[in-house]
Amino acid sequence: MTETILDPDLPIIDPHHHLWDLRAMVPMFPQPQHPFIAAIAGAAHYTFDQLYADMRAHPAGNHNIVGTVFMECGAFYNPALGETNKVVGEVEFAGGVAAQGASGLYGDFRPCAGIVGHADLTLGEAVEPVLEALEAAAPTRFRGIRHQGAWDADPEVLGPPFHAPEGLYRSDDFRTGFAALGKRGLTFDAWVLEPQLGDVISLARAFPDQPICLDHCGTPLGTAGYRGTLDENFERWRGVIRDLAACDNVMVKLGGLAMAFCGMPEDGPAAGYDSEKLAAMWRPYIETCIEAFGPQRAMFESNYPVDRWGASYPVLWNAFKRIAADASHEEKRALFAGNAAQFYRLDDLAI
Repeated sequence: MTETILDPDLPIIDPHHHLWDLRAMVPMFPQPQHPFIAAIAGAAHYTFDQLYADMRAHPAGNHNIVGTVFMECGAFYNPALGETNKVVGEVEFAGGVAAQGASGLYGDFRPCAGIVGHADLTLGEAVEPVLEALEAAAPTRFRGIRHQGAWDADPEVLGPPFHAPEGLYRSDDFRTGFAALGKRGLTFDAWVLEPQLGDVISLARAFPDQPICLDHCGTPLGTAGYRGTLDENFERWRGVIRDLAACDNVMVKLGGLAMAFCGMPEDGPAAGYDSEKLAAMWRPYIETCIEAFGPQRAMFESNYPVDRWGASYPVLWNAFKRIAADASHEEKRALFAGNAAQFYRLDDLAI
């Protein structure tokens, strides 16, 4: 779907996207009919060329994406570095993409200006040398860690690629490793499902000085056994979001709602909904998050290519701009770029 770009001069830092090459892996996934697997299969090869095409190569015009943050996704691990350090390969790869963008060949667009990698925080104190290696792999761009904790008793909800241990963020080993982030000034991205949000509250309260960003509005669920329950679970979700927002060390990413997990929309991939329809679906969640956290502790995200399930890149950002239409100029600059620049220390980006 082609739409006129709304507010095309508004600077945007996309603080959450992935890059990967899953072409060899997708045929091995069980349950190929699972919506998430279908979404991934539709973007199995997603590296710099595809990212650039989504962000900056639309003949009808483009949003003003000035930079991005790469988010770990288990891609390009290097087994030659050993089991615990293989994650460094992903940061090395993202650093190469950042160098590609910084060359100036693609204008003033700075992909992977910030890089969030992965380390197994359940290693406890033994995670320290892994963090050191990650920092050394991209010393001017590495910003933090995501160790996803998504889990549900129903295995159909997430499908084969995920399923962290139940209660991961509450475990002693995880929290020992988590404590190492603060010593190095690193951020933490938390991805859990809506019924697990209490685990993030517990973690944030236990480490009040650790900067944490909740991904994807807390991932309200509308798939598998949760299909058709978004409305009945909304008040539960909203109450926990408000409790989490009381933790001053937590920010929230406004997006991820186009994932197949959320069912907004239920049909995909990229079923052709325009930005008005998408904004109407997402508005209750995004406005609740902004109200709870305030416009200085929230940031819009694409979660691409995962959110390609529900929307093309230009339409997705148009939907966000529609939702934020009544915000002040200063609030828009914070929500679309300034907060991401501050949280991930992207001082070199022109916003």
